[in-house]
Amino acid sequence: MEDYRVINGIKIDPLIFTFKFTCQCTGGECCNYGVYTDYKEYEKIISLKNEIIQIMDDSQSKNSDDWFEEPEKDDDFESGLAVGTNIINEKCTFLDKHGLCSLQKLSLSKGLHKWAYKPIYCVLFPLVVYQGILTVDDEHIDRLTSCNRNHGASNTIFDSCKEELLYLLGAAGFEELESYQREYLTSLKPKELV
Repeated sequence: MEDYRVINGIKIDPLIFTFKFTCQCTGGECCNYGVYTDYKEYEKIISLKNEIIQIMDDSQSKNSDDWFEEPEKDDDFESGLAVGTNIINEKCTFLDKHGLCSLQKLSLSKGLHKWAYKPIYCVLFPLVVYQGILTVDDEHIDRLTSCNRNHGASNTIFDSCKEELLYLLGAAGFEELESYQREYLTSLKPKELV
């Protein structure tokens, strides 16, 4: 059994420090598949539906009944319920025809953090919190062409996702994560870093 470091109640998979990764994202390819939200995030989004509808374009459904799948039990979510976003016109219901997220656009228009209304699983991808462990979402990442595993890359997924990790863990938690990264990489043999 792996001995994970725990930061802010989340176990950290050290794979994030060595997983070679490249993202050359254009137009939110990962957003084509939708995302699962916690039921509480779903409720927050639905409470903003009138504002969201105002910034949606003609490629998106302005009927909020079309936006989500039925809730399902999932212990990876704080509320115990996951609610998936529907795919409309071959993309997440909240992705506009220019590859921009309506939830993010709404946050910015109100002077909030750009991810204030985005589901945390959306913010974190290609990372995921699965069974309480922050790790690489290798179940979904392999289907992407522009953001994926790249054994020849100099960057790791940790390097590519620092802003997202800071958002998840906060400044003190992120500082602890950076310390753990240095400690973990120092403990590896040179050939394990390749």
